[in-house]
Amino acid sequence: MMADRMIQLRRFVLVLVAATTFSLSAAAQQARADTTEEFIAQLGDRALQVLVQGAQSEEQRAEAFRALLSDGFDLPLIGRYALGRFWRKATPAQRGEYVKLFEDFIVTTYAARLGEYSGETLQVVSSRAVDSDTIVVSEIVREGLQPIRVDWRVRNGDHGFKIVDVVVEGVSMLLTQRDEFASVIQRAGGDVEGLLDRLREKNDAQN
Repeated sequence: MMADRMIQLRRFVLVLVAATTFSLSAAAQQARADTTEEFIAQLGDRALQVLVQGAQSEEQRAEAFRALLSDGFDLPLIGRYALGRFWRKATPAQRGEYVKLFEDFIVTTYAARLGEYSGETLQVVSSRAVDSDTIVVSEIVREGLQPIRVDWRVRNGDHGFKIVDVVVEGVSMLLTQRDEFASVIQRAGGDVEGLLDRLREKNDAQN
């Protein structure tokens, strides 16, 4: 189980920091303007800029990556969903700290792995409406290897398009993170403070 989780998380890292050169199919290009496909492609272009600016310090790259995630992902909503049923059990103070710790956790975990990029490309294949969201179907293309399917769940809200989940080869990264957080809380006797302590430790270790 732990080995499977590590594979899933490494693939998530690949999606976030490696799949940055986008190639749209002909059908997608025809409907590109003001669509979720264009949103994903533009996000990829920005990510590529972060990766190729080698003169930046690690701190500058991390801040650029934080801005990228903030603009592209609905981190407060993702964080709340990742906490699951324990969100209702948390105090207002714990919720506030958790949202900040969760964002720092995402940034420090994945910004530290920006160097894993090795020329993979991501091809946007299609998109479809699911409830009030849009699923953008794509593939990470790797030379000499089978492509990895990645579905981006995009929501159009008050602040424009935002990614609310990434599904890698059928595995929801949001649900994976929620299971991991629930396990940490349960080991702490059901106390959300146990997760906050764990996130503080992880963030401090990355800094």
